[in-house]
Amino acid sequence: MSVDNSEVVSAERQARVRRMLSDRLSSVCVIAEAIHRRHNTSAILRSCEAFGVHEVHLITGRFRTSRGAARGAERWLDLHRWPDIATCVAHLRERGFQIFVGDLAQDAYTPDTLPVDGPVAILFGNELNGVSDEARALADGSVIVPMRGLTESLNVSVAAACVLQRVTERRRTVVDGGDLPAMRQDAFFSAWLEREELAKRGVIARVTRSTLSEKR
Repeated sequence: MSVDNSEVVSAERQARVRRMLSDRLSSVCVIAEAIHRRHNTSAILRSCEAFGVHEVHLITGRFRTSRGAARGAERWLDLHRWPDIATCVAHLRERGFQIFVGDLAQDAYTPDTLPVDGPVAILFGNELNGVSDEARALADGSVIVPMRGLTESLNVSVAAACVLQRVTERRRTVVDGGDLPAMRQDAFFSAWLEREELAKRGVIARVTRSTLSEKR
């Protein structure tokens, strides 16, 4: 028997999730290429969620988030897994995205100069070697975080946060807020309610079993 949504999730929380979705960006997405340390990938997911990036593409096989780093951010993101970078980039190009890699290139854009007049995908590489040669060849350009100290680079998750904060805010001025299509908002909202309902049923079932056990 279906549980009434109002019994599972309060109207206030439903409204909060609706507001969050209405402010989401579908025209800025992130690609994480072979990031070995799941803590870093999880931290990137957390930054994506915090700055309103709805879609993340993972070039990886099996991946499990680090609970402490992600803080449940993956529940609010549209995650896609790809077997290789070429397939992922081809998919995004078909949707009108330009691809920029986080890289220490001489002619790299900064978060303030990166073109945001159209959909933008930002690709971050792994901690040891950065982005792959294939990713560089497929990209439209590079983006770098300007630094004034002696340190040559930032942790990949920190760099991602620095880039995303500025790029998402600039893109919002172009699209006047969020631009996640209403159909995708509704689909995500419905899927979230269904998960909440299933979780509620699980809690009820556990409580019922525990009560019956105590009575015995």
